[in-house]
Formats: sequence, structure tokens, C-alpha cells
Amino acid sequence: MLHSVRFWVALLLLAGLVGCRPVWNDPYPASEGEANVMYSAFTNRPKHLDPVQSYSEDEATFLYQIYEPPLQYHYLQRPYALIPAAAAEMPKVILLDAAGRELPPDADPAKVAESQYEIRIQPGIRYQPHPAFAQRDDGSSRYLPMPAEDLARARQLGDFAETGTRELIAADYVNQIKRLAHPRLHSPILELMGDYIIGLKALHARLQKDPAAQAWPATHIDLTRYPLDGVQVVDRYTYRVRLRGAYPQFLYWLAMPFFAPVPPEVEQFFEQPGMAERNLTLDWWPIGTGAYMLAENDPNARMTLVRNPNFHGETYPCEGEAADQGAGLLADCGKAVPFIERVVFSREKESIPYWNKFLQGYYDASGVSSDNFDQAVQLGGQGDVLLTDEMRERGIRLTTAVAPTVMYTGFNMLDPVVGGGSERARKLRLALSIAIDQEEFISVFLNGRGLTAMHPLPPDIFGYREGEAGINPYVFDWVDGRAKRKSIEEARRLLAEAGYPGGRDAATGEPLIINLDTTGTGLGDKARIDWLTKQFRKIDLQLVVRSTDYNRFQDKIRKGNAQLFFWGWNADYPDPENFLFLLYGPQSKVASQGENAANYANPEYDRLFERMKAMADGPERQALIDRMMAILQHDAPWIWGFYEKAYVLQHGWLMNRKPGKIIRSALKYQRIDTALRARQREAWNRPDIGPLFAMAGLALVVVGPAVLAYRRRERATGRKAA
Repeated sequence: MLHSVRFWVALLLLAGLVGCRPVWNDPYPASEGEANVMYSAFTNRPKHLDPVQSYSEDEATFLYQIYEPPLQYHYLQRPYALIPAAAAEMPKVILLDAAGRELPPDADPAKVAESQYEIRIQPGIRYQPHPAFAQRDDGSSRYLPMPAEDLARARQLGDFAETGTRELIAADYVNQIKRLAHPRLHSPILELMGDYIIGLKALHARLQKDPAAQAWPATHIDLTRYPLDGVQVVDRYTYRVRLRGAYPQFLYWLAMPFFAPVPPEVEQFFEQPGMAERNLTLDWWPIGTGAYMLAENDPNARMTLVRNPNFHGETYPCEGEAADQGAGLLADCGKAVPFIERVVFSREKESIPYWNKFLQGYYDASGVSSDNFDQAVQLGGQGDVLLTDEMRERGIRLTTAVAPTVMYTGFNMLDPVVGGGSERARKLRLALSIAIDQEEFISVFLNGRGLTAMHPLPPDIFGYREGEAGINPYVFDWVDGRAKRKSIEEARRLLAEAGYPGGRDAATGEPLIINLDTTGTGLGDKARIDWLTKQFRKIDLQLVVRSTDYNRFQDKIRKGNAQLFFWGWNADYPDPENFLFLLYGPQSKVASQGENAANYANPEYDRLFERMKAMADGPERQALIDRMMAILQHDAPWIWGFYEKAYVLQHGWLMNRKPGKIIRSALKYQRIDTALRARQREAWNRPDIGPLFAMAGLALVVVGPAVLAYRRRERATGRKAA
């Protein structure tokens, strides 16, 4: 009976396992069952977490939780409103004319020679615990210089046994502004800010001559030794920034990590020999005064934020839009934030595993992709979007919003075939703009979650025009009250006029081949490549898609090695300047590492941009924007793609989540009902072990008699032998 005994022992062990942990597929430790942890995901690994270099949406997810600029956006108010973050109050702004006389706040921008922003920060704010602040008993730095034995065992920031902290001071903000000019950091906003912040470009030139900038391996550059004319420390908690002319958008920049504080001693700590080889850099381990700090950085698998124990405190807002009360968004009015102790981001390269884990309750929120659109939502009779019965039964909620985002296919204007200002190249770009059917793309791949773009400005941004006044007349006609894409015959005509009749070079007879650079999450998957290839075939052109990882893609764009590329832009702030600067000549990616990835330059557009950017919204500004749109539509540096419609699903246990892509520091306001989540996970994932017991019983019925007969023969044989 030995085999039967073993079988029943195994069965009892199985039953015990079920009793110990009723959910077998939980990807997280059992100890986290009701822990105050949020679970999310990311697709692309962050490349930069140094606030002077980072300018990617994937990186902003982390940076805005850690760093604390002077200003932030009110979480609930719409239109978006700036409020103090680390600042004690909104900055004091003084406008001066060429003679140094103060001007009224509504002065003509043309008369403003200088703008002064005086920012006072809150006293008593302290940095997160960090080894750069650790001190010996005599007050000297514990890790400066770095002891060899400490460096030998350090692989992550938590490997340093001692940490410390200190108070945030105005000089830390000044140090970060100087870092924009650091010769080794290549800040993407140096060119733009250098046009405004007095002396910033001159500082960049001086720093390039510093012997430390030429040294190899790289050594620390002490920025405290270099004055910056346009930025001064007024007192311990106050600093002043002086700008050339009028630039009202600077207040928006003061809500971004580019203007968050970085202490000089942290730079010195990270720039010691041997640190970079272990990924012990500010670019890998950010430090701030925000609600969270980075505790784990494994960008191929997991990123973890934990609550900053030194966070100075903030309360949940008590005012918002009219609908916020009914949506439960004011229930936590006046309570201290953050509510969540830890946030775990797991890397998910594919949408289907992400979606399945969301349905199982292992992610707290999810977007809606084309793969799961029909399972998640359905269209009502009036074209409204509704959740499916399955989603409602699970208590899942849907929020939708038109995102301040533009997705586009850019031409590298430095490319000898598709670039340049010639009529030949312009007509080639227009032919492609007509041939690539964006409306079909939105329908097939986005399930209608987009709006065809006519230019860079999305809806709800000043300057955007509805209806016939807003169409791109080079790509669309206005027919029966709506925009209708021009015919393929028109695209073929333009292609022939460009010198490529039938898709072949008229001079050589060779077929025209266009190269598209993309990433696996852009236009890189097979279905989209097949669709895009079909669009090119409509005008007899050949397409070669060069798909690569995101970091390599960024390198190619930065060096101007792409011909055609798919990219997008999420607004940093709600102003037309933040979109129109993407095509401003001095912002060229290759020439200045700016955000003009197409490397487009048009002198008239640039002049209009320089006038428009400092204006207040009104008829005069609208007229300038209209002219700028006409120039862009004529030159076609982009294939104007689409504006996104964001669909976000969240489980019923996730509270205080309000859509708004411009607000990126939202984690501190969100809250989780951990008990409800644990119950729902158990209900949705409890294993059905009935079939296991049935199979075991069947095995016992079938195998048991044979085992008994075998044992009887064994005993009989034993007796005969005896």
C-alpha cells in the first residue's frame, strides 16, 4: 500500500498549499497581500534620470515624483493652473524697459527689455536620505573622498551604510540652472533657455574651457566657482532669474524638473572615480525633496519608488471642477499626501500580458490598446463610449480625455532626398502626406481614439481652429461640411512633378526607396508596417522600415541619420509656444540638440514665432499663429498625424485618479483601498482545484486495484520463497 500512502500524502500537501495561499498566480510576494503598494508598468527603459538631460515621457513618470520644482499644477482645476510646490508663494515678476524702468504687468512685449523672476522657497524642506549628505563626527563628508572598501561593495545606492540629509536652499536651484550649461550634460533646453537667461550661453562657453571638461576620465566641475549673470542668490531661501525680453511661459518651465534643485555635493559624490562604472550616477539615481524617492533601478525589469520619509508635507486639494465632487475626487480634502507608501513599476514589452495582469487585478490601472479595445469598451448609439458588461461587473471605471499630444511622421529636412526647401522635395513630402491615410490608421489601429491632425496644435490649445478654417488645404478639401482627403491621383501628380513619375527617378529610372526609422512601440510592429507599406505602394514607392530600440532611435535622430521617422510630443505646458517651438529653426536637433527633430528651418516662420511666443492670447496672437500654420502646411516638414484621445481604465479600489497629461506629479494624490483589492484578486484568481481531486480519484480507481494485485503477488511470492 506504499504507493497509495504516498499518493494521499501528496494530495493532502496540495490541499494544504491551497489553504495557505488561495491565489497561485500572484506575481508579487505573499507579504504584500494588503500592503499599501501601487502596481504599474512601463514599456521603454528610461535613458536619463538626471533632470538636466531628461525630456522623455517615460522618464517623466519617475522624475516628477522625485524632484520638486518651485511650481506645480493644481491637481483638479481645469484649465490648468500653476500653484506653489517648493516655493512659498508664486514668483514675483518685474518687467523692465531698456532704461531699467519698471513696466506694468500688461506692458507691450516689444517694450520689455528684461524680465525678473524672484522665487522664494519654503524654509525647512529637507532632502531624501542620501549618502552624499552622510557626515563623520567632525562634520566632514563620510564618502568624500570615497573609501576604497565602500566603493568595492557598492552596486546600488542602498549599499552605502550611512545616509544623511540637509535643508533645501536657494543655491541648490541656482546650481541646477548652471547645470543647463554643463559641457558634458547636453541639456535639450540649453539653446532655448540660452536665448532668455542672461549669461547662460556665455557660461556654457566658459565651462567648455575648464580643464575638468577636457579631462579623461571625466572629473568634477565645481559650478559654484562660476558666476551666472542672469541668476543670483538673494538670501538663503530666495533667488532671482533675469531673462532677456518678455517670456511669460517661463512660469511653466518653473514647474518642470529642469528647474528642480540639485545640490553641489551630490554632483561631487557621484562624479568620483569608479562610480560611473557601477551605474552610480545622478543619471541613474536621482535625488530630490519630492514625495517619493527611487529605491530600485532595474530598467530591464522593475523600478520602485518609496515614500520619502523627509517629505515636507502637502495636503490634498479641496477645490476642483464642478463634476469632481460627484466623482468622489474631493473626499480626501485636506488630508496629508502621499497616500501610497510604495509604487512598483514592472517592465512590460507587450500589451497583452499587461492587459491580462490588469484583468487579474495585478495592475491597478491600464490604458486601452487596439488588442483589448472590444473587450473593454463599446460604442453607444450616439457615438458615446461605454464600458462593456465585463468591465462594469469588475467595478472598473473608464476616464477619457483629448490629450494635449500630437503624433507625427517627421521628415529629416537635412536629408538630400526628402529634405530641403526645394519645390521638388516639398512636392514629394506633400505626395506622401496625401497618400498616408491617417483616418484609416486611426480607425484600424486606434479604434477611433484619435483626431486627424492638420498642424502641430491640438484642440484646447490657443490657436487651434475648428472646421474649414482649420483644415490643411494642401492635403484636404472641404466637402459637405467636413474635411475630405485629396485623391491618390493628386498625390501621383505631385510625385511626378517632384521628379518621380511612377515612383521612379526621372533621371536614372531607379525606384525611389524611402527609409523609415522607428521603434517597436511606434510603427515597428508587423501589422502597422504592412499597412504603411501598402500606403506607399498606392503611389508606387518602396518603403524600408528600420526598427530599433528606443535609445538607438534617439541617437539616430540626434545625429540626423534618419530619413523619415515616427514620433510624438506631449505638451509640457498648455500654451501654443510649447508645440510651435518643435519647428523653430534654432531648436534643430542636429545643430543644437533641441526638440526640432525634423531640423526644419524657415526664416519667416522663425520671425513670427519669436513675436508670437511672448504675446498674451488674443486676436493679434491668433493672426500670427494662422500665418505660421499656413507656412508649415505649405512646407510640410511633418506628415501631420493625429491627436490622441486618451482612454484610461482603473479598478474600483484606485481613488483620486483624474486624467490630465500635463500633470505628471499625480502619484502623491492617488489612494488605494488595499482590502478591497485583496478581496477582488482572491475572487478573480482562486484556482479551481476540483479537477485535480477528480483526476486523483480517477487515478486511484484505475490504478488502485492494480497496485493491490501487485502487492498480493509480491507477498505470495515471498511466502513461496520462504
